[in-house]
Amino acid sequence: MRDKRSIYLNTISIPEAIFNIKKVMDIQLKEEVVPTHMATHRITSRPVYAKYSSPTYHSAAMDGICVRAKDTFGAREGNPIKLKKGRDFQYVNTGYPIPKGFDAVIMIEYVQKIDDEYVSIEKAAYPYEHVRKIGEDIVATEMIIPQNHQITPYDIGALLSGGIYELFVKEKVKISIIPTGDEVLDFELKPKPGIGQVIESNSMMLKAMAEKWGCIVKRIPPVEDDLDKICEALCRELESDAHIVVIGAGSSAGDKDYSRRAIERFGEVIVHGISAMPGKPSILGFSHKYKKLMVGAPGYPVSSVICFEKLLKPLIYHIVSRPMETRPKIQVMLNRRLPSKLGQTEFIRVAIARVGKRYVANPMKRGASQITTLVNAQGIIEIPENVEGIKEGSIVDAELLVDLNLIENTLMCVGSHDNILDLIKNELMKRDNPIRLSSTHVGSVGGLVALNRGSCHFAGSHLYDPESGDYNFPFIKKYIPDKEVAVVNLAIRHQGFMVKKGNPKGICDVKDLIRKDVVFVNRQKGSGTRILFDDLLKKNNISPEDINGYDREEFTHMEIGVNVLSGTADVGMGIYAAAKALGLDFIEVARERYDLVILKEFLEDPKIKALLEIISSNSFKAKIEALGGYETTLTGRFMEP
Repeated sequence: MRDKRSIYLNTISIPEAIFNIKKVMDIQLKEEVVPTHMATHRITSRPVYAKYSSPTYHSAAMDGICVRAKDTFGAREGNPIKLKKGRDFQYVNTGYPIPKGFDAVIMIEYVQKIDDEYVSIEKAAYPYEHVRKIGEDIVATEMIIPQNHQITPYDIGALLSGGIYELFVKEKVKISIIPTGDEVLDFELKPKPGIGQVIESNSMMLKAMAEKWGCIVKRIPPVEDDLDKICEALCRELESDAHIVVIGAGSSAGDKDYSRRAIERFGEVIVHGISAMPGKPSILGFSHKYKKLMVGAPGYPVSSVICFEKLLKPLIYHIVSRPMETRPKIQVMLNRRLPSKLGQTEFIRVAIARVGKRYVANPMKRGASQITTLVNAQGIIEIPENVEGIKEGSIVDAELLVDLNLIENTLMCVGSHDNILDLIKNELMKRDNPIRLSSTHVGSVGGLVALNRGSCHFAGSHLYDPESGDYNFPFIKKYIPDKEVAVVNLAIRHQGFMVKKGNPKGICDVKDLIRKDVVFVNRQKGSGTRILFDDLLKKNNISPEDINGYDREEFTHMEIGVNVLSGTADVGMGIYAAAKALGLDFIEVARERYDLVILKEFLEDPKIKALLEIISSNSFKAKIEALGGYETTLTGRFMEP
């Protein structure tokens, strides 16, 4: 029996994919007439010539008096010339016509009034001084704007000045997006997803992107995974006025990935698979019958964005004959190693901040399904297909996704995860001069290492030292030996075991974790929670090997909680606030000190001052306590060893 999966074996580079589809793509945009005052951002389909000159008369460029220049020759300081109103001069205001017979304007501040009839001047004028001559700006019949020009707000002023009240422009590129999938729910129905269901959101994200590029976009309600129904929807949109039809999801190699077969039914598949990650399953096809571009966009959000940004956007700009703008780039230092596969280009979204005299970048999660990386990223790092990873500390180019001023006003936190950081993030953004907080969760030790390297402003840490019974200071001495730091308490927090509501496995303490019917989920190596848990095992003479799931790691307390909530684990160690937020039961094990470790050189930074001001306020302490599982008796206090 023939395998119905759409297997794509030969991926090609993004430039090659664009080149190949351009060779067969034949999309002609119609032209339409629009009022000039409504033409901003439209593309001209013809050159535009002025009907009238601007100005249409000789006009005064300054307030003053209009004169005949030859009558003023000889006037100088100490040797004034007397002029008579009506005969030798007339008063004139800016923009007013120059009376017949006069050819210059003397600014009013250089005119001495003698009486109502006479003035004197001590400065000669030259012909047409301070006079805007007819056609000085625009001459009738000259071209104001060429063909294939995108109208700017400034162009509107020039066009209206030249008597152009309407103009010919290219119609906007029209796109239809067809989401597909048995598991997707139409967001317009405000559904509550069950197991195996997701709320369809890609279409509106892609719609907003294409509208930003000047397109008109129509979104079709989701179509189930049925080839005939997908083909029916595709045919309907091909017969519409759309220039491009996008099938969302179904472009990969699963047995229900029908996009390729649907596109083949109405045209030719030119590209299936690009040597890029994310975005690999992207499809480009063309219908010669309808003269329409067909696109198969991957279902994972980040992959679909790469498909749109790297493939569809250049093609849209090509259709309208508009040059592609480029995003600015800056050099950044990588906070973490980036492994990569040879043979494919990788696009890694990163958080960026200026720390001291350099920009640093924290790579975000690389999964194609991680939609929050699209929300939180400030830049993109591209790893070329011939490079096998980038080392930690390397200086690389980052393409900016936000204005550089936003990066300059960003605080970088690296270290242990805590839910309070989300509160801080919101409080910082509420200020008159908003400050962005970018936090990367690599564990307490990772945060101290990053602080020592100078690649963050502060680190979140809750490292417990069993020998001294102290928090953080013994580790600061070890990992930041040569730099001065300030340690400010954020909160005392309650750590313990998160279990499902009702505690169905009857877990009471750490000894229950060695039971064969209990599955544990752990925090990553170097995290304070992991160190605390290992100390707990040691005190109870329990070997890590006896715990089912000890080697399974997550990077945040919320991720631990979600594992328990979803049933992929029975228990995990984390903070009470995460358990409360997810509706889990909590078995307290310890109370610990969670501190912010700050390089002293940054204490005068206005962003750090704002941070300390927030966490020291009584109103913020109340918000911390409302989360549950926190004590604020030390919050905002500078700690000493």
